[in-house]
Formats: sequence, C-alpha cells, structure tokens
Amino acid sequence: MARDAHYHFTVKGNQPTLQADIALLFDGRGAPDYSEVTQPDHDRIETRRIWCNSALNAYLDFPHVGQVFLVEREVFHKKSQKLTREIALGITSRPAEQANAQRLLTINRGHWAIENSCHYIIDWNYDEDRSRISKGNGPENMTRLRRFAVGVIKMFAKGKTSVTEKMQQLNRYIRLVFDYLRMTQNSIRGVTPSLKG
Repeated sequence: MARDAHYHFTVKGNQPTLQADIALLFDGRGAPDYSEVTQPDHDRIETRRIWCNSALNAYLDFPHVGQVFLVEREVFHKKSQKLTREIALGITSRPAEQANAQRLLTINRGHWAIENSCHYIIDWNYDEDRSRISKGNGPENMTRLRRFAVGVIKMFAKGKTSVTEKMQQLNRYIRLVFDYLRMTQNSIRGVTPSLKG
C-alpha cells in the first residue's frame, strides 16, 4: 500500500459473503502451504497449518487484497487425549511476494494471541460470556465498548498494574477517567502522573 501499512484480518460472520467466498475457495484444499508444530507446553501439542491463495484478488469487493488464507489450529491435550480443531479464515493486503505462508502464519499467531488475551480480560472483568444481551447488534456493540474500555484502562495502567486493579482504582476516582479523556471543561492538564499504581 502507499504508506507501507498493511492489514491482516480474520474474516468472521459479520462479513458473511466474504466468509463464504473464502471458505468455498479452500473447500477442497490439499496439502497446506506451510505447517508447524509447537514444543509441548502445558501438556498440549499444537499444530498450525496455513493455506494461502491470491485467486480471489480481482473478484473480492475489498480494497487492496493481496491474498486470502485459511489457518487450521489443532491442539492435542495429552492428559485427556482429546484433539480440538479450530479454523480461521482471513484476508491480508500483503501479496505473496511480501508475505509467504510462513510469515502469514506468524502474523496470524500474534493476532490470535492478542485476541485470546483480550477475550480473557473482558470475560474476567465483565463476565461477558454470561451476558444476557442477545438481540440485534447489541452483543457486538457491547463487545466493542468493552474492548474500548479495556484499551483505555491499559493506557491508565501503563503495564504497572493489572486491568482489574486499575478498574478498582478508577471506580474510586471517577474524575480521573474524565480528566484523562479530556471530557470535562476544567480537565486537569498532566493528570497522568497522578494515576500511578
């Protein structure tokens, strides 16, 4: 892209046509373009496989498509002897010349880790998995608001305290939230230093 910035998205149900097109492309997939097995960790052995393709680039109604991909994540749990499998479809602006299958799998692993971490934080602090909001765009809108809130709280925390501890502190001093976001007419400049710990 013009500014050397690229996107890398996981395609989900909120893009049903795009999701269906990519799924159809990989429906009869053969051997993966790249696969890796991680070292056993916490009694788990994880295998990741990726298939990449640029055949849909001109067809998809999506800007700057470089290629689409399918990632399969297979986890063998040694204690229970169970095998779990997850599949993710994705799209990126990086063409194959800039990002081969191995590179895309590495990028995807980073995104997966961030998403899992964010989901854990949201579920732990907001009990999202037990939310009763279920109509229309409500669940998606609430998830976005919660993610925004976690992002703001992480800025407050600056890695010195956990999100939970920072939420408890900000619950006691609501004014700090408004000052930090400059949402009050008399916001205190330089409020950040008073948010330590």
